[in-house]
Amino acid sequence: MTAINLKKSAVWLPETFEDSAYIAEQSGIPREVIEKKMGIIKKCRAPKDCHPSQMAINAAKMVLEGEDPNSIDLVIWTGSEYKDYHVWSAGIFVQRELGLKKAWAFDMAARCSSNVVGLKIAKSMMMADPKINKVLLCGGHRTGDLVNYKDETSRFLYNLSDGGAAMLIEKGEEEHNPILESSIITDGDFSLDVIIPGGGTKNRSRDGLGKFDTYLTCPDIVGMRERLADRSIENFLSVIKESAQASMNKPIDYLSLLHMKKSAHDMILDGLELKQEQSIYLDHYGHFGAPDQVLSLGLAERRGLLKKGDHISLASAGIGYTWSAISLRWDGPTFNQNALNSFES
Repeated sequence: MTAINLKKSAVWLPETFEDSAYIAEQSGIPREVIEKKMGIIKKCRAPKDCHPSQMAINAAKMVLEGEDPNSIDLVIWTGSEYKDYHVWSAGIFVQRELGLKKAWAFDMAARCSSNVVGLKIAKSMMMADPKINKVLLCGGHRTGDLVNYKDETSRFLYNLSDGGAAMLIEKGEEEHNPILESSIITDGDFSLDVIIPGGGTKNRSRDGLGKFDTYLTCPDIVGMRERLADRSIENFLSVIKESAQASMNKPIDYLSLLHMKKSAHDMILDGLELKQEQSIYLDHYGHFGAPDQVLSLGLAERRGLLKKGDHISLASAGIGYTWSAISLRWDGPTFNQNALNSFES
């Protein structure tokens, strides 16, 4: 039987950050609200000269330690669409910088669900193509640049932070951290709810942009909230349960979840009948986008929360909206802990 396994994973985190006091000063929102309601004690922010491609390369180097560069068959960019340059293939650049000369590369995007969707795509491609045996998924994010603390409609985006993530997927005859089944829901009713007004074909940069046209904003925040209230938690629970039930004949042991406001995080845990210790709330990191699940899994390994045979669910949501989840069986450590040694004592 062919197995598709998660062999290694890593995140790269900048040492610089913005804390709740800074965000309170910039936004005018009380610090207590930012910490207790928004769930932001601090969030990672990269130096201005550190770009998404470099964050991806930093994380990828950790998962490629000890690997033959010529053994990598495919590189999938699962990072931000906000990259070093507009209309640019970041994955091909990363492939070159890592010296993966026998691989080919492409960029994929599902916003903050890119890693979960990327795992599904990688598994499907590996099962279908006998020439693809090792796949590197990697990406960098500095979406903290897109946050306008003066924009009240985008308060739910104040947690956006910077960092990189990478995962090495390997095909084999034996299962070890096998990637199991997935579930995805998309809903186009939200497709225009969160946008960057300037820079696309509708409002071109060359025609001149306003001061805030290059930040994320929500044109219809009231309507979006009303629609999300009816669907978001329900869709989250739906994809997690569907993928989990199709994957293992046992309940979820650990939920690797993106950062969101604490009340929503707790509603998902309650809906799955999970205890607080069966997930990690990322209030000291922020919301990177796709890397959240990799970081959460790595922290769980570091803190000794996992045991052999555990059922792990990686779950996320991406603006647009995309709700996604994929399960894996945890058979042993995958995470390069060096990334956290200087960040978490």
